[in-house]
Amino acid sequence: MLYSNGLRRSFGALHSHSLYASASTRRALHYDGRNRLSNFWTPTQVKNRSQSGDEDGHDLLMRAGFLRQAHSGIFHLLPLGLRVQNKIECLIDKHMLMLGASKVSLSSLSSEELWQRSGRLEGRGSEFFRLQDRKEAKYLLSPTHEEEITTIVANAVHSYKDLPLRLYQVTRKYRDEARPRQGLLRGREFLMKDLYTFDVTDEQARQTYEAVRNAYAAFLDELKLPYLVANADSGNMGGKLSHEYHFASDKGEDIVIGCNSCDYSINEELYVGCRLARDGERSMEAQMYYAVSKDRKKLLQVLYPRDLDLNSYAIKALFPDVDPSVEDALSTWVDAAQAHDSCGTRVLLADSRVVGVSRAHDSPSAVPIEVKDGLCPIQISTEILEPKLEGRQVLLTKAQKGDPCPNCANGHLSLQKAVEIGHTFHLGTRYSEPLDLQVLDANNKQATVSMGCHGIGISRLIGAAAALLADKKGLNWPLAIAPFGTMLVSTSGVSLDDVHAMYDVLSDAGVDAAIDDRERPMGWKLNDADLVGYPFIVVLGKAWAEKRAVELQCRRLGVKEQVGGQELVGKMAEYSMRL
Repeated sequence: MLYSNGLRRSFGALHSHSLYASASTRRALHYDGRNRLSNFWTPTQVKNRSQSGDEDGHDLLMRAGFLRQAHSGIFHLLPLGLRVQNKIECLIDKHMLMLGASKVSLSSLSSEELWQRSGRLEGRGSEFFRLQDRKEAKYLLSPTHEEEITTIVANAVHSYKDLPLRLYQVTRKYRDEARPRQGLLRGREFLMKDLYTFDVTDEQARQTYEAVRNAYAAFLDELKLPYLVANADSGNMGGKLSHEYHFASDKGEDIVIGCNSCDYSINEELYVGCRLARDGERSMEAQMYYAVSKDRKKLLQVLYPRDLDLNSYAIKALFPDVDPSVEDALSTWVDAAQAHDSCGTRVLLADSRVVGVSRAHDSPSAVPIEVKDGLCPIQISTEILEPKLEGRQVLLTKAQKGDPCPNCANGHLSLQKAVEIGHTFHLGTRYSEPLDLQVLDANNKQATVSMGCHGIGISRLIGAAAALLADKKGLNWPLAIAPFGTMLVSTSGVSLDDVHAMYDVLSDAGVDAAIDDRERPMGWKLNDADLVGYPFIVVLGKAWAEKRAVELQCRRLGVKEQVGGQELVGKMAEYSMRL
């Protein structure tokens, strides 16, 4: 941060006119407490002329020397990248401390036996990196640590007086992604912050959940980047209450649906649209979708508007027994009925907007089952499934821009691609129950602890922030996590003493500055600074020699102006409020 009242050094030293030291001295590594690029490895690369098209955030991270790829989905962080990562960790530490959380560091190796006890091992084998030791004990590289932290707490905490408890870590995680892509946004090794919370009652756990949500908002506000918060699916983590935190980005794999009139915001995975019938509304031609129940006894036949995408989440909400993994649902259903010499049950579900909905309800036999020879080889009984949830008629298709909001009377929906960078989950007893985490409550009775888990993808945040602000010249880091907040660049006519004195003034004011003292032409240094994406560039050149003024550059704000040395810190503090 910048503090304009933090000046403690005199500007008198800025009037020295001694020239740079000899070339041999400049090449030697020298440490005097100042950040200087001659001592800091920044292996930036010039764009290859054969490259066509614009570079994305990942391309720029590679070319600007923040990281290098080791293997598919696995990356090495270089000094610039590590400085960004460390700054994010420091911000996280600050906000976790304000929550009263204690920091731990758990092993990357996790026991398969614990995952079997929690029920999360089955059906997910392909996602794990698995290994055995010389005694054939089975382990996996942890993609997350709920089982391990729950076991630790179960062995150490036995009374309600020891709760609430909040533990967090920043650690590497592993997931054997089938198709790693977009650099840090979907890798096989990644850095995450995990916070695990433990409370005596569900009510207290929900209060903790809201406190964590506030802490996440404060953390993201400090980055000064636009973000979205959406209701989300808890998935394999468990529980029914969760929220995702996103940066809006065309590179994103999620779609966040929001309303222009109310605070409705939800991940597309959870969206179920609803609409009251309108006078004169035109019916739409139908298309067909088949699915089969898990016991293979029922065929779900869905009629929905042609040229629109089916909403699988709405289908599952209406017909929870559906098995979406079966590709040829019709043949599977027919084969099961023939094997048991039984009548096949068809469940007919029709979107209210399609042609012939009333006919389907009044005469369901008029809606054929589309088999190859035109005749279904088994007898069929038909059940009608109304597309209603909680008394409201729902749509069977995904949201489209401009659709009515299901939460308010006047709003319309917008759709935004986004990159998920955080997720909060209220877990309840999802892990504490199978792993025997109980405490004696105030009535001296055993109570199963209510938990929450809350993550921030640090690697993903780096990749998403890089992509969000990049332009044709290079990266553009938020001031809070930039590798250096300010880069000092000087022409050969400016003395090293002047540069050092300017650095000291900025440093004393709380500015995270560095000096580019490498043996390179001035134009090369400025282009390199643009590529790396320092928020501020301060140039000591001709104006410095003439009137003790510097050129202050801030590409993100479109600033390029001369500023007197005495006014520089104040001017930067003013601009920093927007960075």
